[in-house]
Amino acid sequence: MKLQKAERHQVKLKLGLSGASGFGKTYSALLLAFGITNDWTKIAIIDTENNSASLYSHLGDFNVLPLGEPFTPERYNQAIETCEKADVEVIIIDSITHEWNGKGGCLEIHEQLGGKFQDWARVSPRHQSFIDRILNSKCHVITTVRRKIDYSMDSEMNGKSKVVKHGTKEITREGFEYELTANFELINDKHLAKASKDRTGLFMDKPEFVINSATGKKLIKWCNQGISIESIKQEIVACETIEGLRHLYKKYPSMQDQIHPLLLTRKGELEGISVNLISDESVVESEKL
Repeated sequence: MKLQKAERHQVKLKLGLSGASGFGKTYSALLLAFGITNDWTKIAIIDTENNSASLYSHLGDFNVLPLGEPFTPERYNQAIETCEKADVEVIIIDSITHEWNGKGGCLEIHEQLGGKFQDWARVSPRHQSFIDRILNSKCHVITTVRRKIDYSMDSEMNGKSKVVKHGTKEITREGFEYELTANFELINDKHLAKASKDRTGLFMDKPEFVINSATGKKLIKWCNQGISIESIKQEIVACETIEGLRHLYKKYPSMQDQIHPLLLTRKGELEGISVNLISDESVVESEKL
């Protein structure tokens, strides 16, 4: 164990949007993504909601990957990988509820195994692989989650009463929002949102607001503060010794998983250069003889 200096590194945003049906999760997620990228073509949406994303095709040329049942964790993982290979910057998963409570999702898998408590030992690792796939993605990821619906009778200014729809508990495994950079709850059909979790400090305990592209711009500005992975890559490419690579690995402890493959590649290049130099020197010596 060794103490290390705390450093701020650039990160990929992992954002959540939750709300009842009709509260604007898909639309809000698309505007949020555009604020992050400023380029519709760099956005991909994994659509489990019967092609609902295509209803907003007028917004821009974003990419859609329809995902139907069975909604297993592995199929979600494959969809995320497909989006990453397409070189997009933001992946929207609309929604992750099906992975938990849909046809072929974790709850159904558990039931098919027998529904006993011990059967979760076979289901939980599969669900965790999906969560890890989101958290470790090289892209910014926005997830939407359905909330259970409840109704109440609210009084209007004129004294009349009306039925109002509310979102209650998120329909996914409890605790997911604690993994995220920020989680926004859409609280009504006017698309008003509030932050239920916010590591950025930009939105927590602030008045309710409507999510739009400006929200994404605020988040990406926060995200881009600190040391970037790109600047570390440049240091690795410029490094001329194996010892220097070891120093870089120790220099950025919180980024070691990300930079390890890059360090190995550069190490191979440097070793190849050394072999070629030795070979060239051998040729020169033999010519002298």
